[in-house]
Amino acid sequence: MLDTDTSAPFSTLIRTATEQQHNEAEHSTFMRDMLTGQLGVDAFLRYTGQLWFVYEALEKHSTALASDSVAGPFVKPELARLAALETDLAHLGGANWRDELQPLPSTAAYAARIEECAQEWPAGYVVHHYTRYLGDLSGGQVIRGTAEKLWDLPKKGDGVRFYVFDEITNPAAFKREYREALDQLPLEGPEVDRVLDEARLAFTMNTDLFRELGAEYSPASPGI
Repeated sequence: MLDTDTSAPFSTLIRTATEQQHNEAEHSTFMRDMLTGQLGVDAFLRYTGQLWFVYEALEKHSTALASDSVAGPFVKPELARLAALETDLAHLGGANWRDELQPLPSTAAYAARIEECAQEWPAGYVVHHYTRYLGDLSGGQVIRGTAEKLWDLPKKGDGVRFYVFDEITNPAAFKREYREALDQLPLEGPEVDRVLDEARLAFTMNTDLFRELGAEYSPASPGI
């Protein structure tokens, strides 16, 4: 492992340390095919369903972690996504959407890792929190706009509510404050590298999920 320049702000360290993994996740074949209209809305439903397991793992421990000295500053009710995901799944999949909800192996592993961090390693939980929620506030908005156009979904309405943060009036300021909180994390020595490794793992787990979804869907079989 290369020595990390811990003199840089942690928000800078985590961004630069994950550039490769972030790029791989962002440019997955599944996301490319889905967002260029080569896949049907069923692929979007399937993806949204997998996110339910990820956010269920992230948010089920929110109450307990809100008072934690490390994770607490990041647990904010305005970020909560699970209820919005359930609204979207009901809109996209019908009233019985839960009957069809099953995690892919990669999703189950991802959610299990988040659970493990939430229960045993708050700094690791923060990493997964960061990679998901700040991504939703950033690139997630591109997904929302594209989905609205591709499948004629109501603008910022049911079907894409997961990407709508009604309680965050200034996303740029919110993200800036979030990164400032990252810079205040009480990390030093080997723990810095351990947390950065977890950040890389978080993006890799996202890529694994996209790879599994890509094996189910292809432009040759676009679904409904």
